[in-house]
Amino acid sequence: MPFAQIKDRALISVSGPDAEHFLQNILTTDLDMLAPGEVRPGALLSPQGKILFDFLVSRAGDDGFQLECRADIADDFVRRLMLYRLRAKAEIAKQDQVLVTVAWGDDSTASRSDSTALSDTRFQDITVTRTYGGEARDGGDPNGWLNMRIGNGIAESGSDYQLGDAFPHDVLLDETGGVGFKKGCYIGQEVVSRMQHRGTARRRVLIASADSPLPAAGTELTVAGRLVGTLGSVGHRTGLAIARIDRVKAALDAGEAITAGEIPVRLAIPAWVKYTFPEGAVSAEEA
Repeated sequence: MPFAQIKDRALISVSGPDAEHFLQNILTTDLDMLAPGEVRPGALLSPQGKILFDFLVSRAGDDGFQLECRADIADDFVRRLMLYRLRAKAEIAKQDQVLVTVAWGDDSTASRSDSTALSDTRFQDITVTRTYGGEARDGGDPNGWLNMRIGNGIAESGSDYQLGDAFPHDVLLDETGGVGFKKGCYIGQEVVSRMQHRGTARRRVLIASADSPLPAAGTELTVAGRLVGTLGSVGHRTGLAIARIDRVKAALDAGEAITAGEIPVRLAIPAWVKYTFPEGAVSAEEA
């Protein structure tokens, strides 16, 4: 089964009798839906609904959780959790530079590979697992993992968007189980719920493709000089983009070229998601 090993990750453990109640009240993820043996995405938001920290959360024993995040944001994340903990009986600790092994394949191969592997629920059409710790080993396929993420429309901070600059809907947390719409209040919940119920999310993850190599991440996507989005992770001729789907639809309806730098690109909605391009296109002035 193909695999890749990811460095520069950290694990934050939160344990104790109040750990679940504490996290449930501040994070977007509905921990009631988190089963043992799986990881779900989530975020800690600002009161305005923007993502301050993104992570993958899994259970660790009867009263513990582990939050996997980028190593470079881990200290700030721990400080923010400490700020919100108040009198909750929950211990918060950080494990630096955790080696994360991701593997992908069909159900039978993945399930037999490692009893400690956690199912990454962000992926809908293929089994992906994550294992924490262990030794570095040869034979990994980091490009294969990048292409897996791109092909499935799975965006991550740092590579695809900047923290503090995106709402959960922008990066598909509403589609990947990273937002609990039936749970109680959490920080930023009012903004996220309003976007959900009013259907006002316009920025979305799209898959970009071109007939020549795409430019670097961060390159603006434009239509006749008008900004419609930005490239994220790039794997040769395919990549992720976060773009205004109403502006993209307007360009498609008008037959206008969408370019990344000087490169014409095609933008497609990931096959597994529920959202579509809007029926009504915006005018050139609105775009």
